[in-house]
Amino acid sequence: MTEGKSAIVFPGIGPVRLADSARFLSAHPVARGFVAEAEEVLGYRLLDRYREAEAGGGAGAFPEPARIAFLVGCLALAEWAVAEHGVRPVACAGASFGGTAAAVRAGALGFADAVWVTAEWGRRADAYFAREHRDVVTQSFARVPADRLAEIRGELDARGEWNEVACRVDRDFHLLSVREGVLDWLQGRLRAAGGLPLYVMRPPMHSPAFRALRQEMAAEVFAGVSFGDPQVPVVSDHDGSLVETAAGVGELLLDAAVRPVRWPAVVSALGALGVRRAFVTGQDALWGRVEIMTEAFEVVAVKPATAMRPRRRYVFAQEGSAGG
Repeated sequence: MTEGKSAIVFPGIGPVRLADSARFLSAHPVARGFVAEAEEVLGYRLLDRYREAEAGGGAGAFPEPARIAFLVGCLALAEWAVAEHGVRPVACAGASFGGTAAAVRAGALGFADAVWVTAEWGRRADAYFAREHRDVVTQSFARVPADRLAEIRGELDARGEWNEVACRVDRDFHLLSVREGVLDWLQGRLRAAGGLPLYVMRPPMHSPAFRALRQEMAAEVFAGVSFGDPQVPVVSDHDGSLVETAAGVGELLLDAAVRPVRWPAVVSALGALGVRRAFVTGQDALWGRVEIMTEAFEVVAVKPATAMRPRRRYVFAQEGSAGG
């Protein structure tokens, strides 16, 4: 990999266990500071509430303390990476949920506001999907290239079945939203096409059908939040555009409700900026590991276990403009 610029990339949230990050969040000095500030906003002990949610089954796949802990972990790891590796990113990017962390790291959103927005978004999204679109789920799957997916979607259209792509993660990795009644057919069709159905998301996200949720968030959550111009561009995970204004960052986060994620566009945009090293900060089993990322960049996975290792000295080439 030739020398070049760096970016900080925040993964989307995935299935995580408190055990995978508890030691980092409770013992690492950088993480402890973020946890303490988050607890001031939330009014409860974050790790205690996380343990209670895990023990009780939580609220859906990602109960509130899990979402907050993921945000905290991502930002603490980014802070550590900047200090430890001397990273001077030319841009920040976040996949789906990771967009909030990208906004914070880029200097466009205060951390306390990010915690509040994350909590409110989760509460309102849970309530929204408890009453609306209750039969919509999102199926993730690998090994299905775009042309084959187009054929499958054409068959769904012919059956009169609503369907929308929620995420394009890689050339052959997608998330497709459908009504739950067609899920068995879809999984069988994906297997017949050589695909590998993975997890099913409830609630779904990233669809124009959820515009009422976006409107609620805009009027009742984001209206009270102050954004600033980012110190480095935030790369839109919807189309790869560079977001460089306070208003643009706010719109980017709101649009997570209604616009699909197009990760290849992010990779292309970072490459066009001269990025050669991508620091993926957070517990990630997907976004930094897909082929389009590993082909384009030297991916540095920064996870809780990474930051908890005995301190070592790393030497990297001098990087581009400061920021982030």
